Amino acid sequence: MTDGVVRIDGNTLRLPGGVAVRFVRTLRLPETGTHPLPPGLGEFPVRRVSDYPDTVPERWRARGGVMLPVYLREAMWLSFGGTVEPAALQVGVGKVCAVSGRPWSDRLSRKPQNYVVLPRQPWLDGINSGKGTVRQFVAVPLGLGATVEGQVTGEEVWGGVQLQVFGLNERKLAQWREAERRAERTRGPAAGGYGMTPMAMAAPPAPGSAPVPVAARAPRAPAAMGLGVGGSMRQEVYEDDRPLTDWAREPAGRVFVHLVTPPEWRRITGEAPPPSPVNRAEYTRAGLPWYDYYDQDAEDLAPTDALEAVKPVGDWLGDDHEPWQAPSPDQVKPLKDAAGKPVEDGDW
Repeated sequence: MTDGVVRIDGNTLRLPGGVAVRFVRTLRLPETGTHPLPPGLGEFPVRRVSDYPDTVPERWRARGGVMLPVYLREAMWLSFGGTVEPAALQVGVGKVCAVSGRPWSDRLSRKPQNYVVLPRQPWLDGINSGKGTVRQFVAVPLGLGATVEGQVTGEEVWGGVQLQVFGLNERKLAQWREAERRAERTRGPAAGGYGMTPMAMAAPPAPGSAPVPVAARAPRAPAAMGLGVGGSMRQEVYEDDRPLTDWAREPAGRVFVHLVTPPEWRRITGEAPPPSPVNRAEYTRAGLPWYDYYDQDAEDLAPTDALEAVKPVGDWLGDDHEPWQAPSPDQVKPLKDAAGKPVEDGDW
């Protein structure tokens, strides 16, 4: 896709250049210790803001984009499965870069790197907070100071998630495509890009009742949500091995992802929200898999001071009382080496 338009395909966001992003529900990790990658438990439903002009807040209409429902303290990860062509994807949490900890920028940077490289980065479960580790994305209301945005900037203005993609410049993209054509003739059809873990590919929860008429409803301010952090897990954020000059100077497309509480989701869309997340102890007791991912040819990107210093949401919301049962070694599975309607953009 080269028209600069972001589209929804089911619950997948398709950005220019063939970049595919899914928001995946998952188990919330304990806030102490370092853990394997938790499983995917289906996709969050995603809807266009412009489809609900009479019920979304006015500032959401101005920003455009999409929305999805999250419970308090629910965890998520971003899957980039299906992405084929090289791309540089910026991921913001409240307009703070989840990779560098710096303020949102319309330019790529390498000192520090403010993007993930696709398709090498198959997913992102949290902020780049440690050497070979990330701290899990966890939903939390704005106004407490618990979000990454609040801790890094001292303010909570934006919330949500921001995505912006850059492709290779014209010369490098032409070279890449020619190299792929040559390789294709010798290796046969490609097996496909990185995908979600087996559990993440399960069917998402049923969306519930059909949307009800919205013309008679009056908009009101919802309980605004952003992303804080939870537990630490073993995951690398990969360093770009291309020179910065290989990438286009201007972004190919962007989208603002609003996070809404389940009651507001029902009010805005008329749909039942997904059921509350699975109890993690029950999941582990059932013997279901957790994951470890390792790419022996990639270099981990060092964290910045700003993101290393971010504290988990439990510091604001209190202790995590959900029971925890660590997975047994045989439950941890090694991975790899061991068009829809357009989404309206707005002012943000």
